[in-house]
Amino acid sequence: MDFNDRDSSAEGGSERSGLLNVLHRRVDNPEDGALGLETFMEEEEDLSSDLDWLQELSEESDGDGDLALDADNSKKRSCAETARMFKLRRNLDQLDSFHRQKERDVQKTREKLKLCGQNVESWLEQRNTLKWELEQQKARDNSTVAVFRLQGQYKLLCQKLQNEEELGRQIHSELRQQELELNEVEVELGRVSLLRQEVQEEEQLFQVLKAQKVVTRLQQERKVSQNQQHKMKRLMDKQAAKLEEEKTKCQRKTEEVRASQKKAAKYLKQTIKRLHQRAAEKEQQHREFIERRTQAVESLKSSIAANQESLCVQQNKAKKEAQKKEQQEKLLKAALVAQGINSVKHMCQKKKLEEIKRKQQEFEESQKSKRLEIVAKILEEEQLLKSKKRNQAQPPKPSTNDNFSSLRRRREMLLSYLDLNPQSVPEETATLLVREFSTISRSSSTSSDGESSEEMEETVQKYAAHWNLTDSLAEPEFSGLWEQEYKQPTTRDMMPAKAEVKKDVPGTASWKLNVTAKKIHVKEPKGPPFTCKPEVVLFKDFEVGKLYKKKIVLTNISSTVNQCRFLGVALQLKDVISVNFKSSGSLPAGMSFDILIIFQPLINKDLEGEFQFESTQGPFSVPVRCATKKCSPEVDCQSVDFGSHVVGETISRTITLTNKGALTTFFSLDTSSHLCPESSHVQMPPQVSPNTDPVREGEVGPCQSVKLELLFTPTIPGETKMDFYIRFSDTNTKPIPIQVRGVAVSLPVWVVQPSIDLKICMFDHLYQDSIIIQSRASTALKVTFEVCPEMRKHIEVIPKTGFIQAQSTFNARLKFMPRQSLSKDAENFFDNDTGVLEVPMTVQVAGQVQPAHFTVQAIVTCSDLQFDQTEVDFGCCSIYHLVRRSIRLTNMSLLPQDFGFVAVPEFIEVQPNDGFGTLLSQETLELDLIFSPKKDKEYNFQLRCKSGINRDFLLSCRGVGFHPPLVLSHSLVQFRPTAVGDKSTATLYLTNQHTDRNQAKEATTRLTNDIMPVDGSRLFCFSLPKDSDINVTPSAGRLLPGEKCLVQVIFRPELLENEIKEEALRKRHRVNLISEKEQEIYRLTEQEIKKDIPVQPNKGKRTPGNAKNSDVSEHLNTDKITQSPDPVDLKPGSELYGEARASLLRSFNRRYREYIIPCFVSDGDPSETHVQPEWSPINTLHLKLECPAVQPPLLVTSNNGSNFLDFSQVFVGNKVIKRFSVQNISKEPLDLTSSLLDIRGPFSLVNAMRGISPGEKHTLVLAFCPALEKKYCEILEVQTPKMVLEIILRGEGVLTSLTSSVTGDLLDFGYVLEKDSASKHVKLQNSSMVFVDYRVLLASQSFTSPQHGADTVALLLDGYKDTQIHPSVGTQNYNGLSVFSVLPVEGSIAPGENQDMTITFQPDHSSVCYSDKLTIELISKSKICEMDLKGAASSHNMYLYGGNPLAVPIESLLPSLIPPHPQLTEAEEMSSIPVLVTLQASCKAGVITPAVRELQVGCICSPHTSKKSGEFFWDELATLQQQGFQLEPVKGIVEAGHICPVTITWTPQKGCKPFEVIQVCAPLTLKSDEISVYRVTLMALVSPTAD
Repeated sequence: MDFNDRDSSAEGGSERSGLLNVLHRRVDNPEDGALGLETFMEEEEDLSSDLDWLQELSEESDGDGDLALDADNSKKRSCAETARMFKLRRNLDQLDSFHRQKERDVQKTREKLKLCGQNVESWLEQRNTLKWELEQQKARDNSTVAVFRLQGQYKLLCQKLQNEEELGRQIHSELRQQELELNEVEVELGRVSLLRQEVQEEEQLFQVLKAQKVVTRLQQERKVSQNQQHKMKRLMDKQAAKLEEEKTKCQRKTEEVRASQKKAAKYLKQTIKRLHQRAAEKEQQHREFIERRTQAVESLKSSIAANQESLCVQQNKAKKEAQKKEQQEKLLKAALVAQGINSVKHMCQKKKLEEIKRKQQEFEESQKSKRLEIVAKILEEEQLLKSKKRNQAQPPKPSTNDNFSSLRRRREMLLSYLDLNPQSVPEETATLLVREFSTISRSSSTSSDGESSEEMEETVQKYAAHWNLTDSLAEPEFSGLWEQEYKQPTTRDMMPAKAEVKKDVPGTASWKLNVTAKKIHVKEPKGPPFTCKPEVVLFKDFEVGKLYKKKIVLTNISSTVNQCRFLGVALQLKDVISVNFKSSGSLPAGMSFDILIIFQPLINKDLEGEFQFESTQGPFSVPVRCATKKCSPEVDCQSVDFGSHVVGETISRTITLTNKGALTTFFSLDTSSHLCPESSHVQMPPQVSPNTDPVREGEVGPCQSVKLELLFTPTIPGETKMDFYIRFSDTNTKPIPIQVRGVAVSLPVWVVQPSIDLKICMFDHLYQDSIIIQSRASTALKVTFEVCPEMRKHIEVIPKTGFIQAQSTFNARLKFMPRQSLSKDAENFFDNDTGVLEVPMTVQVAGQVQPAHFTVQAIVTCSDLQFDQTEVDFGCCSIYHLVRRSIRLTNMSLLPQDFGFVAVPEFIEVQPNDGFGTLLSQETLELDLIFSPKKDKEYNFQLRCKSGINRDFLLSCRGVGFHPPLVLSHSLVQFRPTAVGDKSTATLYLTNQHTDRNQAKEATTRLTNDIMPVDGSRLFCFSLPKDSDINVTPSAGRLLPGEKCLVQVIFRPELLENEIKEEALRKRHRVNLISEKEQEIYRLTEQEIKKDIPVQPNKGKRTPGNAKNSDVSEHLNTDKITQSPDPVDLKPGSELYGEARASLLRSFNRRYREYIIPCFVSDGDPSETHVQPEWSPINTLHLKLECPAVQPPLLVTSNNGSNFLDFSQVFVGNKVIKRFSVQNISKEPLDLTSSLLDIRGPFSLVNAMRGISPGEKHTLVLAFCPALEKKYCEILEVQTPKMVLEIILRGEGVLTSLTSSVTGDLLDFGYVLEKDSASKHVKLQNSSMVFVDYRVLLASQSFTSPQHGADTVALLLDGYKDTQIHPSVGTQNYNGLSVFSVLPVEGSIAPGENQDMTITFQPDHSSVCYSDKLTIELISKSKICEMDLKGAASSHNMYLYGGNPLAVPIESLLPSLIPPHPQLTEAEEMSSIPVLVTLQASCKAGVITPAVRELQVGCICSPHTSKKSGEFFWDELATLQQQGFQLEPVKGIVEAGHICPVTITWTPQKGCKPFEVIQVCAPLTLKSDEISVYRVTLMALVSPTAD
């Protein structure tokens, strides 16, 4: 707002224009006036807020007369004048500050100019001096250099002088500009001198008016406070009278309880007598039970002695199995070496696989045990819940009044002592705990959580039920008088107390509404109505026994007059905190009052709680915290780094220990040293130590500090680390670690690597390494390398002498070539047995007394390879077969060596790796020499083995080859890796080759003279090993000369039946052991619980019987556990059999077996059948089979491993989906494909086949949708590259029929009382031939209901026009629970059976918009029926229904369309309920049709109301009749459960114009248990378009 617009006088405008001109000139200078302009703009912005405040001030002065002037000043000050005064004062102050700023700027500029002049004068003197010296130097003419130097200085000085003079001129011009601005400001100050006097006078006048207003305001506040005190006094008198009445009633109830106690005493004596008799009987049973247990223990001892012998036998058997396992491992290792496989690597992999398998089994066992534990816990909880329902009574809900709740609790405790069904001690304590907790939770502040209290009640009840297990059988023998006496006070005496409490509640509500009656239209503020200063009442660092006082201030921050009442202190603070609360009465907005809090601690413990208050706007609380004294030590540095220092120096560091707490503590400094890996040889104690003279231990007081000094004195080079711990006497304070680090540096010149390790070296080979010398000296030094005379033939350093520069390094080359004479030359440095060489070397440094030393280390070894034999004899071998011999090659060196057999003949093969490989140090490798002769002759040859360093080692070999009578097409068959359950087939040919007799003779004479070849037929026979997976067809036969026979070899790996049964027994045994452990643990816990339970005299004697029962059950369980299933009873189709087979397949490792099957060939065909043929060992053929068995890639994991998938019976037209899971248990991904199903059939594969990774499962989703009522069967093949899995699909289609008894789409519950319930039943009938599974869904409990959004949008867009639109889900309960509930929610109906379903309507507040949608559907999501649920709730039994809705049942942002109603009295506005009824009469062709509407007055039938009927009547009927309204009936009586319709007819009067609104308000009074008044607003109009 512009300043001139607010001014009315011309003189004031001229003066302010002068001020504005000055401000504008300030803005002209951007450097000096920026701040002033910003300040001025901020003041312009703040002017609006000042005017608002002044406007409020003027309004108060107009209303109260606080700012009236004296009699001499006959006029009042306006808001504009006051604003003008403040604005002028601000501008004047701004002008004064601007003037002061200009004066400071002028003063600074003058000082700069003065300093510049002094510099010019000094430099002129220096120029004159230099000029004189230059002339003197030229006159001497001795040094041209000096003349040039002086000339340069003279020129530089002249340049500086010129720059300084130019700067002085600039400063002078700036000074003149600033002085001019200062003069202008002083002129403006002179202009506004009169205005300044006027402002001072106005300020004095304003202060006088303000003082008068303060005095008047204080007087009014005193009057208001006195009135509030009188009101509070009368209210306290009423409350005192009510308390006295309540006390008398409580005394009367206590006397009645005592009377009932006397009546029940005689029955209690009889019960106690019977209990003693039963206890004696139980004691006798317990003695008998102890005797039986003693006999059982003796038999157990005898069984243990017998089992010890069997245990010894098992141990011996285990040792033999371990030895056998070791032998098998050795044989396996030999076989692997023979095959050329690295046996060490293979064994490591095998161990790792076994370890992984073991861990997997342990994990599975742990999972199973956890599942069993969970099941046991669930069963235990179910048992606890059942026992709780049978034996534990429901705790009564506490009353809202604290006095009544405490009296009721005492009454119940007295009754519990006289009860014929006494509860156990833990149950009583648990019940009291539940009651106390529920009382506390209901009386706590708004911060308490209701859900947590309910969870606590459930927890306590479960605890009580658990302790009540052993005594659950204690029940009364008879009932009658006992229970009647307990129920009689509840129905007859307790109801008046509740009624009285209800009577008091309206009084309290009226007390709250007395103050706020005038502010009923004011919007309630958010948050608490009072604020506390401080916000949190904190008693910090308190001491037990002392008294602490603190005052808090409560301020009314609401916008209305408010009252405050103190409710109490939190339960944990009642004994230590007292509150001195004096009622402040009604507090206006912004007023406050003080409360004195006294805290006297009794225990040294932190406490937290709150003060609870209540105001007219609701309860609020103030948090309280009480903290004990604590010590809080800290150090300024926890890591001390001394840096790098030379050996021998002493360095100190100081750390500060500060106690920021309020508790004194003692400290001590301890050390715990550790070394880094690089300097582990350093001795720590002399390196770093605390200075023990000043402080090592002591005391630190509150807010005090202590300095600790650490010393570092290195003696050995290297890095040093040490941990110091400052420990404290306070056990709650953790020690403070301090890490100390320092580095000790050696002499200036040293060898970086003091030990040069050349590792392992061979003779006659050259090895080199670098010698690095480091220098930290500041000058270059000469270094000389010295080698001992013994090693000069073997070690050489190049160069021998050199110079190392300052702060640099020097590199030398070390050459080492060990000769064979090393052991003789260097006997002192070389160990011939171990090959270790250690040579000390010296580096002489010029100027350094101590030379630098380093050591050369090496291990010298030979390079020999050695065979275990010098000659290999292969013997006789067929030209179609081969002979294998094994040799051993040993590496005699300490280094690995490569080797290889070169120039190997074609009839010799060296394995593994074709005779090439690497031998480790001292390693022996077994090699196979395979001799396969190509011709029948003698062979003599040598094998050459060449090492990696080009050394040769020779081996002599010999053998003989011959031609056999029968020939196999293949002597080696390598089957593919075959999965368990699959098969592989190989085809061979056996041929009888005809040979020349002369050639045979020549060959056989070289072999032997006994065996002669015979021409003709030959007999053959294959000999198969037992229990093998091999089958040969044919296994025997006869071959004629030149004949060929087809031989098939089949490999079919299978799991043995015994293995599967043993695995099943192991799994059962493992489960039994787990169950035994669980039962043992459960038995021990029960024993501990029984020991901890304080047994009552009348109940403790029942434990022997219970122990007997538990022992019998345990004995039965152990008998069941010890019974193991018979392996014969395990059938292949059983569940246990399938689990065992799946477990073996999952853990199945690759199994490799080699079979050498001999084929015996006869020397000839005997002519007589009874003569046995002669079998020559030389003619025997050998067939080698390599049979690898692998794990099957796919395993069925669903349906207990069965490949049958049965859909059972399915309704025709419905679709049932089942899942068939297979798992890839191989280590490679598999691509799954499937066969095609009948496209017209009922079966379909829903999901696509895909590849699965190792360990991944793939679920085949199969659907069955029958179209006809018949049985179906189909086969689906799941194909993989390695196997084909067949899945047999079965299913049957049936017809179904499920009907509901509800007709229509709406189920209306009508009106019920709030917090009451109404139920209706729906019957479902299954007329089909199979079980029908159904479920019930409520729209309010569905998060994906699509109609919610549509209903909301339609209702919001329609506003209040269309009353037929209602959302599917209407108003819900405040407690978050659904209004409508259904039992059962889901179930299964047998064929031809019916199912009753109960729908309950239970609202918790009054509303007419309760609605929901109920859907009954099958499990396949096919809907049976849908119905809308509707209901209304009222707070009284009389209600009025009908009219136009005043609000939507959902949250809406639309404004209310109800016009302002006429002014009502205070009583009417507080108690009346608004109702709107609109009537619309039609006018067509001059004929007016009256408008008719109907309201319904009903009475709810409920057992909770005392009055069963009600009446109603209308008031102010004359006003209605004048406007043309007719009511029928005007009054009436409504019986409980009935509805009375009220017809409203409006006939427009003459002269009524179209669309003219006629509005009349008539009260309708309903009388029953309470009186309710409805303010019915009738709005009518004539519409020519209405129907």
